Amino acid sequence: MILVKRNNNSTQDWLIVENIDKNGIIKIKNRNIFIKILRVQPINFNLKTSLEKEAILNSYKIFLKTCNFNLQILIHTNKEDISKIIDNLKKSNNENISVISQKYVEFLTKINSEKQTSTKNYYIVIKEQCEDENNNLENIYYMLNEKYFKIKECLNKCGNQVKECKKEEVIKILHFFLNTNNNLNR
Repeated sequence: MILVKRNNNSTQDWLIVENIDKNGIIKIKNRNIFIKILRVQPINFNLKTSLEKEAILNSYKIFLKTCNFNLQILIHTNKEDISKIIDNLKKSNNENISVISQKYVEFLTKINSEKQTSTKNYYIVIKEQCEDENNNLENIYYMLNEKYFKIKECLNKCGNQVKECKKEEVIKILHFFLNTNNNLNR
């Protein structure tokens, strides 16, 4: 007879996330580490002139030199779902438009199958670790916000927009990266 030890622990017992506050700041379980996730709206570098490209690259170099703290860049790619667009096009009641709509649906379907259209979301993850457990949360939040404003200022010079991720978006991001079943199908 083989005895199998069952582990009745919940998912929350092994996840590293202790808490996510309303501002999206993540507290790591059993450590004094706090994480903030920033969403970066990229620019289309290929559409820029050579002079603009040079200015952007110089601004990016300054960004890398001035950020004297660790950061992580995450890229989240999703295959584009065009089914809603196609459904709306098929609902057309006008006969003149329905022929054009049908051709457009065929075109979209063909392009989507050939190119595998996708959307990309870009994130920067910053962290703050306090050595002293008595260090108050206001100081931690202040230091995270200082890093955020430094990143925002530097990347704005490159043409990017940087925004803080609030609690709902942080939960979606964590769900995507921790839900391995969904990731295998992408």
